[in-house]
Amino acid sequence: MKRIVTIQDISCFGKCSLTVALPIISAMGIEACAVPTAVLSTHTGGFTGYTYRDLTQDIPNIAKHWKNLDIKFDAVYTGYLGSFEQIKIVSDFFDEFKTDDNLLIVDPVMGDKGKFYAGFTNAFAAEMRGLCKKADVILPNLTEAALLLNEEYVGDSYGENYIKEMLIRLSRIGTKIVVLTGVSFDKNSQGVMSYNRETGEFSGYFNENIPGYFHSTGDVFSSVISGALTLGFDMGKAVKTAVDFTVSCIKNTLGCEKEHWYGVKFEECLPDLIEMCRR
Repeated sequence: MKRIVTIQDISCFGKCSLTVALPIISAMGIEACAVPTAVLSTHTGGFTGYTYRDLTQDIPNIAKHWKNLDIKFDAVYTGYLGSFEQIKIVSDFFDEFKTDDNLLIVDPVMGDKGKFYAGFTNAFAAEMRGLCKKADVILPNLTEAALLLNEEYVGDSYGENYIKEMLIRLSRIGTKIVVLTGVSFDKNSQGVMSYNRETGEFSGYFNENIPGYFHSTGDVFSSVISGALTLGFDMGKAVKTAVDFTVSCIKNTLGCEKEHWYGVKFEECLPDLIEMCRR
């Protein structure tokens, strides 16, 4: 059985980060391990008055214990990291657990729609760039890609050549594979474009563009593609699986947006994901 460790926060209520990653990775037939960076009573996207406990100081001790037990991972997948210190500690974790055969996957969670999430700055983006340099695969959205490159966010004003050039520039940070999410060349479709620096290959996959904003879709996509790559799927199949499952989760939530505004109803779609992994 393959084994992934995912490093990100956990919200006790709300569908994001570890509460999404663990069930999805497990459903894909992969042993899921967790390093929680913080515990929140809810996620921060629309909730107020939430509690927050920082677990940064626990991470090195977890890593030390695992190293003493000689535990190995087929992939290390990081999501939301909330501070410079966490980036540094995760960078050290990469150094400790990297092997010739495993994957280091970074979802550089920092912002969306042209803006940083609360608390992040250009200095943080520069530190995240250093972590991405160590990664085998990075999964930025268009906003995060611009922040990593210290470039202006262009919104919807781009074509395929611009996206390809951006992918090449992102790969020059040091990562082998870049998967750029939220790409759309027309109003009816949305998907991803990817680039493999070692082979020079570009690939893209698109599905239906469903209007609206749906919490947790980024975490759903990142968890599925991390699992798919760990299972040995080629990039085309991994991207198709992640995009199609994410769209399925969105469609399953349509009509329930008021009661499930805090995240997509991915749980009911897990049987479909299990079937996708068998094909």
